[in-house]
Amino acid sequence: MKKSLRLVFAGTPDFAVPCLQACLDSEAEVVAVYTQPDRPSGRGRKLVPGPVKQLALTAGIPVEQPDSLRTVESRKRFADWRPDLLVVVAYGLILPRSILAIPRYGCWNVHASLLPRWRGAAPIQRAILAGDRESGVDLMQMEAGLDTGPVLLERRTPLADDETGGSLHDRLCRLGAEILADGIARLIAGELPAAVAQAETGITYAHKLDKTEARLDWNEPAIALERKVRAFNPWPVAETVLAGERLRIWSARALQSTHQAAPGSVLRYATDGIDVACSEGTLRIREIQRDGGRRMAVRDWLNARPGLADMADADSPA
Repeated sequence: MKKSLRLVFAGTPDFAVPCLQACLDSEAEVVAVYTQPDRPSGRGRKLVPGPVKQLALTAGIPVEQPDSLRTVESRKRFADWRPDLLVVVAYGLILPRSILAIPRYGCWNVHASLLPRWRGAAPIQRAILAGDRESGVDLMQMEAGLDTGPVLLERRTPLADDETGGSLHDRLCRLGAEILADGIARLIAGELPAAVAQAETGITYAHKLDKTEARLDWNEPAIALERKVRAFNPWPVAETVLAGERLRIWSARALQSTHQAAPGSVLRYATDGIDVACSEGTLRIREIQRDGGRRMAVRDWLNARPGLADMADADSPA
């Protein structure tokens, strides 16, 4: 049976894969997939296709990988696919107005926040860093501004006290696939809800993550550092120096304790955690990774450094 909706999908990383699968499983015809050019990876620096490209090739869908969509040639190539709808999920390239104007039903974006909060590149991690209690996904009608378009559908989810960037990423990508599948089914049935303009208040921007943010600053409150550890798990992963060794911090918990120690002083080395003084409270580090090593519980690290166990060093910064 001939499918009635010609769909082009644009996305690149893991987050976009369930959404592409939702399109493939729908009553729409996926005529092409746009994704970023292959990037070098590993010690050999060989070009490796991204997760979306891998799924597209497995499904037998033509793949386009332009460096830009701003040229006359790229616009013509896109128009040749005769798309009724363009779906964009974590694509990574800017779409000019000339591209947005081509599909009959415009362009949809699955965005991992409750707009207008956390427009931009890193909404998942910024929500955890800010201590948000709720997140979600929006299916948005794209326009020229950065995540400014009206919202078609929305799904909400609470954030757990131990939420990490990885756990929230995985949950939101599943919700994104669900909301996209719902939207496509409604569009084909002619029952899509009217687009709702975003509120003009409560706008925040989720700036792209930078590895320099990963270093723990002990002059911050313990709760802020706990959120950083959780938000940056699994990337870029928080880090610090303890007992002269640079360590990546995978798990930590803020303690509402009082102390007179200088921020960065180690209050205790123990098998259940390393307590470090912060400007407010104490951060208990529970899981670490040495350079070139594997993730491990603090007790395993201390087993290799027996002189540190049950010792406090309140006069020296970590």
